[in-house]
Amino acid sequence: MKQLHDEHAAALWGFCLHLTSDPVRAEDVAQETLLRAWQHSEVLDESRGSVRSWLFTVARNIVIDEWRSKRYQNEKYTDQVPEAGDPVDQTDALLQSWVVAEAITSLSPEHRAVLLECYYRGHSVAEASRRLGVPEGTVKSRTHYALRALRLALEELGVGA
Repeated sequence: MKQLHDEHAAALWGFCLHLTSDPVRAEDVAQETLLRAWQHSEVLDESRGSVRSWLFTVARNIVIDEWRSKRYQNEKYTDQVPEAGDPVDQTDALLQSWVVAEAITSLSPEHRAVLLECYYRGHSVAEASRRLGVPEGTVKSRTHYALRALRLALEELGVGA
């Protein structure tokens, strides 16, 4: 457990802070995650997959479960159908965007820039090439390798395809 803590606690706490935006709550979630790892020591075998991915997945699930239980406690029952303009639950989309944002921070600046131009801003390869000041072939290859690196980063965070 000490080795697990030494290797993963800082990254786990950072991920939890990203999910909760509250340092105290992040520490609680990180501790609960490490407690579950201790209770399920069979997951600590690297041959079964990435331990960090498992930890991040458990932390994310703890935050989601807590949010859902609070939402459930505050629900009011009614026999009326909600209006079309009522807000829709965006929790999963929000959590997914946080995880993707976390994964993008692990990319090189060149890879982040090409993804920003091509996917976020919706520019063509030619326009991204002009804006970044690199050849079109470079934009294409950077996009390929950036998406590959992003997929690996997401897998490390427990979000696999």
